[in-house]
Amino acid sequence: MMEFDRAEHDNDRIEKTNENGINTETHASGTEEDLKSCKDHKEPQKSWSLERNWGFTLEELFQLALKFFKEMNGKAFNPTYEENLRLVALHKQITIGPYDPKACPEIGFFDVLGNDRRKEWLRLGSMAKEDAMEDFVKLLNSCCSLFAPYVTSHKIEKEEQEKRRREEEERLRLEREEQERRRLEEEARRREEEERRIKEEEQRRKQEAERVQIERQKQQIMAVLNAQTAVQFQQYAKQQYPDNPEQQQLLIRQLQEQHYQQYMHQALRLQQMALQKQQDPNVTQTSEALPAPVSNDAAPTCNPNSQSNSLENQEQQTDSKSFHLCVEGKTGELPIIAPSMWTRPQIKEFKEKVLHDQESVITVGRGEVLTIRVPTHQDGSHLFWEFATDDYDIGFGLHFEWKDVTIPTSTETTETKEGTEQVEGEKQTEQGRCPLVHEVVPISRRDSHEEVYAGSHQYPGQGVHLLKFDNSYSLWRPKVVYYRVYYTR
Repeated sequence: MMEFDRAEHDNDRIEKTNENGINTETHASGTEEDLKSCKDHKEPQKSWSLERNWGFTLEELFQLALKFFKEMNGKAFNPTYEENLRLVALHKQITIGPYDPKACPEIGFFDVLGNDRRKEWLRLGSMAKEDAMEDFVKLLNSCCSLFAPYVTSHKIEKEEQEKRRREEEERLRLEREEQERRRLEEEARRREEEERRIKEEEQRRKQEAERVQIERQKQQIMAVLNAQTAVQFQQYAKQQYPDNPEQQQLLIRQLQEQHYQQYMHQALRLQQMALQKQQDPNVTQTSEALPAPVSNDAAPTCNPNSQSNSLENQEQQTDSKSFHLCVEGKTGELPIIAPSMWTRPQIKEFKEKVLHDQESVITVGRGEVLTIRVPTHQDGSHLFWEFATDDYDIGFGLHFEWKDVTIPTSTETTETKEGTEQVEGEKQTEQGRCPLVHEVVPISRRDSHEEVYAGSHQYPGQGVHLLKFDNSYSLWRPKVVYYRVYYTR
C-alpha cells in the first residue's frame, strides 16, 4: 500500500518535473514568447468578437455555459471522456487558477479520473482566465448543438428584460415629468385663483362702495323731491283710496320712485344735450326745465353717468325762484317748476270710473292734435291729470299759457295741426301780440293703452294749462282718450 502511494507520489513528482521542464522549455523559446505576445494582443479582439456574436459579455456567457453543462451533462448531450476532462480542467483554471501542488491535496495512485483531470489541468499551464472562459464556451458549443439555441433563448429573454427595464424607466420618467407638470399647473392654478379671488374681492368692495354712495345720493335727492311733492301725492292718494291708508302709503311710495326715475332720466337727457352742444356749438337747442330738487338749502344734483364720483364733486346750487327764459333777447324771470309724472297699472278700473262722465271720453282723429285748455283756479295751487287710451298709444304734452305775458307775433311762429275741438281762446291778442306759451312737458308718445299716465304741476302763475293729445303720426286710426283733470289747494 505504501509502495502505491510512493509510486503515485513519484509519478506526480515526475509529472511536475516534466511539466516544469515543458514550462521551462516553453519560456526558453523566444519564438514561442513572441507568439504568446501576439496572442495577448489578439485576446481583446477575440473577446469582443465573441460578445458581439453571442450578445453577452464573456463572464455572462461563461456562467450560461457552466449552468448548461451542469444541468444538461448526461441528459441533453454526452461529451466524450477527453472533452469532459478538458471542460473540468478549464473550469478549475477559471475558478482556482493555474495548478499549484502546494495548494491542492494529493491524489491516490488508483484514482484514475482524478489523475487524468489533474494532468489535463497541468497542461493548461498559466492560461489566462479570459482565454479559459472562451475555450470553455467554444468547446461546449462544438460538442453540443443545443448550447447555441440555449444561449439565443437567454439572449431573447435578456433583451426583453432590458426592454422592460427601459420601458419601466421611461414610464417612471414620464410619471415624474407628469407629476412635476401637474405640480406646476396646480401652483399656477392656485396663484391664478388667489389673484382672481383678490381681484373679485377688490371689485366687490369697490362695487359695494359705489352702491352705498349711489344709494346715499339717491336718498338725498329723493328726500328733496319728496319734500316738494309730498302734498300733491298725499292729496292724489286720498282721492284714489279714500278709506285705505295702507294703499295710500303704497301708492305714494310708487309715485315717489317714479318721480325720481323721471328726474334722473331728464337730467341725463339734458346732460347729453349739453355735451352735444359743446361738440357742435352751431346746434341750437330748445330750452327745457330740469326738474331740480329744491329745498330751503342748496340741493345736490346727481349725474347718472358718473355715479361712482363723490356727491360733493357733483353739487350745484339751484335757485328755485328764477327760471330764465329768453324772449326777444331779454331775460325774464318766470318761475316754472318741473312737473311730476308717474304711471299706475289699474287701467281697467280707471276707464270704468271715467265712463260715468261722457265729457271725459274724447276721440282724437287720425292726423290730429287735440288741445284741452284748463285755466288756473284762484283757490288751487296744483293741476292733476290722468289719461288712458284703447288699444293704441298716443302722444301727450303739457304747455302753459301765461295770462299777462305776451310776445310779438313776428318773433317766432309755430305751425301745429290741431283738431276741430280746439278752443277758440288760442287766437292772437290785439295789436299783433300773442300770449307767451311755455313748454312744460314735451310731446312724446305714451303707452297709455297699457298703463294709466298721470302727473301734477304746480301753478307757475295765472294762465291756462294746455293738455295736448297728439295723433298726428297716425294716418289711419283715431284714438279714444279717457282723461280726468282736477286741481288741489
